[in-house]
Amino acid sequence: MIRWVQKIIICILWLLICTVSAAESLRVASYNLENYLLMDRIVAEVWRPDYPKPEAEKQILREVIHLANADILLVQEVGSPAFLEELRADLALEGLHYPHAVHLAAADSRRQIAVLSRIAPIEVQRHTDLSFNYFAAPAQVWRGLLELEFELQSGVRFSLFGLHLKSRWTTDKRDAEAHLYRTRSAEVCRDRVIARTIDLGRFNYLVAGDFNDHANSAAMRRFYQRGDVPLGSLLPAVDGRDERWTYFYEREVSYQLIDAMVISPALMPHVKSGRGGIIDHPHALTASDHRLVYVDLQF
Repeated sequence: MIRWVQKIIICILWLLICTVSAAESLRVASYNLENYLLMDRIVAEVWRPDYPKPEAEKQILREVIHLANADILLVQEVGSPAFLEELRADLALEGLHYPHAVHLAAADSRRQIAVLSRIAPIEVQRHTDLSFNYFAAPAQVWRGLLELEFELQSGVRFSLFGLHLKSRWTTDKRDAEAHLYRTRSAEVCRDRVIARTIDLGRFNYLVAGDFNDHANSAAMRRFYQRGDVPLGSLLPAVDGRDERWTYFYEREVSYQLIDAMVISPALMPHVKSGRGGIIDHPHALTASDHRLVYVDLQF
């Protein structure tokens, strides 16, 4: 009898070992680099037209990225592909290698979206055709929607959708802080996500980036549900001090959560600990007015 019990215990332990060894972890991160491009700016109290992001700021950006050590890194506010390649090369010199890079050039020719990844995407779609009615006139999703599908070693597939919605700055007095523009942009992005996932029988997906709005805004709610169909949940994310902000809005001297991830119902059970994280670098706001947010997935 004792021998049978011992054999059963050994079998259970073996199954547990096999289960743990078969588990596959993946970290996905999103980071607004704040104007990693050429623009007019003040550097060392000197006005410099058409000037790149200062090297001291870039160094801190890279330190943040190293701390995250993400497998897939989505970035916003990067310039042309040359700027993305510069970032990738500098990270590689410091020991962080991303062999795969995908860049999206949309209507905004300056501030663009891109992905650096250790994993090769099996499919890439650059959605630059998204448009909507805005006060009876056609308008575009300013920075498009970047879609990448990945297949992990375990055979699991999932899709990442990266976006950067319109900022609050606007000259149109009919639309205070561009609320309507963001909401309409979110609607057409949401509908494209549905067409590329649920309508095709794909249920593992996440939508990430700079939404430029708060968690309960009309724009954000568009990604949670359409009609009676649940689409995703906002990933709760905290830093090492249990703080939840990702953006410092200098004009109002306020800390806000506008960089986020919306996780599909099928993917949410794979989120480690049920929440994500925010990198809390002591000089993060020197490099960007945003902080990096990430999620760890386990399959």
